[in-house]
Amino acid sequence: MDENLNAGEKQTSILNSKFWRTFLTSLAAVLIFAGPTYAVLVLWRGLDLDYTLSMAAGLVLFLIGFGLLIFLVKKNVIS
Repeated sequence: MDENLNAGEKQTSILNSKFWRTFLTSLAAVLIFAGPTYAVLVLWRGLDLDYTLSMAAGLVLFLIGFGLLIFLVKKNVIS
């Protein structure tokens, strides 16, 4: 059945699944909130990386999470 679906139909079927909608929404929330806080702390204090590099990594995680959130809103997964 999946062999006959094109890329758009596969994406739509994934976003119609309750599990994937919940997972992607939770992932976006974790990346937005935990990325700039806990990830920076773990990288800076735990792995002893430079502070600016840790902050840059936190910013990248935030931007990925925000981009995922925008994608989910545009696809009407999150209303």
